[in-house]
Amino acid sequence: MNGTFYLETPIGPLGVRGNGRAITEVFFAEDESARDARLEETLSPGDANGADLVIDRALAELSAYFRGEPISFSVPLEPAGTDFERAVWLLMVAIPRGSTRTYGELAVALGKPRAARAVGGAAHRNPIGIIIPCHRVVGASGSLVGYAGGLDKKSFLLNLEGSRLL
Repeated sequence: MNGTFYLETPIGPLGVRGNGRAITEVFFAEDESARDARLEETLSPGDANGADLVIDRALAELSAYFRGEPISFSVPLEPAGTDFERAVWLLMVAIPRGSTRTYGELAVALGKPRAARAVGGAAHRNPIGIIIPCHRVVGASGSLVGYAGGLDKKSFLLNLEGSRLL
């Protein structure tokens, strides 16, 4: 099943796209001009009636996440990006719930200690928000910086996960 499906969450609607095999995008979908079209496609887990099991699974896992359940996302992912970006995103997926890492720590983990800015760029281009948890990456001082959905959403997500940072 092609298309974009939307899930209402406490921080606004999320758009979810897949290719039948995996999730390719999860993004904040707050554009008011798209609201009317979005209403017809807003789904809850199971609404796709098995037509797209990957989308159903993503919606179910995201719903559980927003209920505060200690979910480990298991839906298959196929983010489009460079080899460097994919390496950064893999490190982000490995950050445990309730924990954070700095851009510099991720750069060191990649063996590129001077690449903190490049790590930030990869985080900014993350096409699968929340499931690839770029919200768990913070500034060098532990400050909340740089999040596509805004710092209020980043703060909400970290609080939801019980982050020790906040």
